[in-house]
Amino acid sequence: MGRRKKMVERVEALMGNPEMIRNIGIVAHIDHGKTTLSDNLLAGAGMISTELAGRQLFMDSDEEEQERGITIDSANVSMVHEYDGKSYLINLIDTPGHVDFGGDVTRAMRAVDGAVVVIDAVEGTMPQTETVLRQALKEHVRPVLFINKVDRLINELQVDAQEMQIRLGKLIDHVNKLIKGMNEERYNAGWRVDAANGTVAFGSALYNWAISVPMMQKTGISFGDVFNYCRDEDMKILGEKCPLHEAVNDMVIRYLPSPIDAQEGRVSAIWHGDKSSDIGKSMVSADPNGDLAFMVTDISMDPHAGEVATGRLFSGSLSRGMEVYVSGVSNTNRVQQVGVFMGPERLEVNGIPAGNIAAVTGLRDAIVGSTVTTLEDMLPFESIKHASEPVVTVAVEAKHMKDLPKLVEVLRQVAKEDPTLKITLDEETGEHLMAGMGELHLEVIAHRIERDKGVEISTTPPIVVYRETIRGTAGPVEGKSPNRHNRFYVVVEPLEESIIELIRNGDISMRMPELERREKLIAAGLHKDEAKKIVNINETNAYFDMTKGIQYLNETMELILEGFTEVMKGGPLSKEPCMGVKVKLMDAKLHEDAVHRGPAQVIPASRQSIQAAMLMADDTLMEPYQKVFIQVPQDHMGGAAKEIQGRRGVILDMTSEGDTTIIESKAPVSELFGFAGDVRSATEGRAMWSTEFAGFEPLPANLIKEVVSNIRERKGLKADLPQASDFMSL
Repeated sequence: MGRRKKMVERVEALMGNPEMIRNIGIVAHIDHGKTTLSDNLLAGAGMISTELAGRQLFMDSDEEEQERGITIDSANVSMVHEYDGKSYLINLIDTPGHVDFGGDVTRAMRAVDGAVVVIDAVEGTMPQTETVLRQALKEHVRPVLFINKVDRLINELQVDAQEMQIRLGKLIDHVNKLIKGMNEERYNAGWRVDAANGTVAFGSALYNWAISVPMMQKTGISFGDVFNYCRDEDMKILGEKCPLHEAVNDMVIRYLPSPIDAQEGRVSAIWHGDKSSDIGKSMVSADPNGDLAFMVTDISMDPHAGEVATGRLFSGSLSRGMEVYVSGVSNTNRVQQVGVFMGPERLEVNGIPAGNIAAVTGLRDAIVGSTVTTLEDMLPFESIKHASEPVVTVAVEAKHMKDLPKLVEVLRQVAKEDPTLKITLDEETGEHLMAGMGELHLEVIAHRIERDKGVEISTTPPIVVYRETIRGTAGPVEGKSPNRHNRFYVVVEPLEESIIELIRNGDISMRMPELERREKLIAAGLHKDEAKKIVNINETNAYFDMTKGIQYLNETMELILEGFTEVMKGGPLSKEPCMGVKVKLMDAKLHEDAVHRGPAQVIPASRQSIQAAMLMADDTLMEPYQKVFIQVPQDHMGGAAKEIQGRRGVILDMTSEGDTTIIESKAPVSELFGFAGDVRSATEGRAMWSTEFAGFEPLPANLIKEVVSNIRERKGLKADLPQASDFMSL
């Protein structure tokens, strides 16, 4: 207990000085060694035993993570590191590498200022490495590079010292090429990684050694020495002379920004408020005495304390008993405890000042992405944009009727903990639908509901979530209210690709100042009359009010938009979510008496005019695709390629490296169920493969009728395909 108390005291002593803090995330492709690296950093800080480091997987505290050997949840830990005679506090988040849990990486990036990008020296940069790097740069998080498993180059691939340097050089060049391609401005501002500058370290997380140019100067060990130690398998000695935690933590402290340096740039990227306001200035300078501005990036359950909201504190200080506002909720919440995470343990502290990653209980109304503040009218932070979308759904039922009320509560909780999960209740069938990133994602969530929440459930086989969109233009189409006193005339057309891109990237939202939004829309090619008239954005769909001077329209607009939202959640063709639809209100006739233009009149009229117009505008389905990357020995290449082609897949690229072939392909999600087993048998278990979300593409015309009929049947809708006339009141 004494050791723990001492650790809390050391952490608390450093919390108040943002100059001495580094908030970092460890990001990489699956199996490139992030969690093993985190273990060794913790061992170096004296938090776990050195013998167990790399095997204990301290950050993978969940039994399912230990079992599957992968990280599923981001884990946080605070540790102290000495550098140049001074103590620094490092708040570290170990993130998952599997594509199904990419949402965790996105959320972790909001909490940190710097990222250690880990790549495997043999495999190099993989698809998920690119995705996490892109997320980091988008969130204004600065990268440094750790090249792991260098010993494999020497002992498995038998490369000589010169070849090793060439290979490592190529890996660094490739990472820089990615950074430059993703954000040239930051690349030019010095965000490239460079071994000579010390922003790259090489090593082996498993054998606990690492080297970088500053480390070589400090220890006197050269590249040649490293090569000899590895070749002679003397890695224990190398680990003693060049301990991994020292090389990596030194690099983190020297080259990654403190909250003071980082928040100026980061606040502009994630908050659209007035920088010259008091709260704006307070966030830029990480002022512990300013108003509170806390961004929730993760919610987990503690059996004793209830919901724990973890996130980044940009301004002010958190302490027990504070009354705070949560964005989107009118009443206040009271903070019960504040603490920091040490892997699975949460240690309570008295207070946490700006610049830290904090764990708070008592915020019952908070969800991931909430802004928590002491200012009643603070403009919230921009919502967190995830790189991929939920594309696979299962229906969940309680095995025992008595568990039904508990299941509803548990699903609400699960959706709160993981915002990439979408839970909906199918009104027609009464089923609870759970949509996630992929089969593994849903499997893990279902397992947790049974194990942690104690509810036995059964799930249906996974089904794919399609998107409805339109290919043409239609309108004006009239929508009449049931009492015939209100009429709306709408035109629908496909939303411009450039605008969809802005919405997806979070570059425009209805939260931002109108002028800034208008300028961005015009710059992306939208006509200035339309840019001025946008009144709602729903997913990647937008509503424009093109009318002029219509009486009572302002009072009615909220109800009109409710009709729009209902259609965008479930389109007329198959009740699937819509994407890329632009709706323009061209004219409206409204009854002068408010009683005659209530919700029961306006919502159906607004909804039906859009539904009819969409069916006239060649309504169709888009299906989700995944990129599939397969590494396979050359003599099994045919089997793997055949598997992809037999699933309506397309091979995009094939490259050979030694006797291994790397196949880059894409295929519809609906065809990839069961792919894991089939590709194993087709290649005698020799294929390594990974997937990445690749967006939506139009469903082939010959499949539309069959797919739509199946979806309608499953949802209990009329079997006949709908016609525009079904939605137009006669």
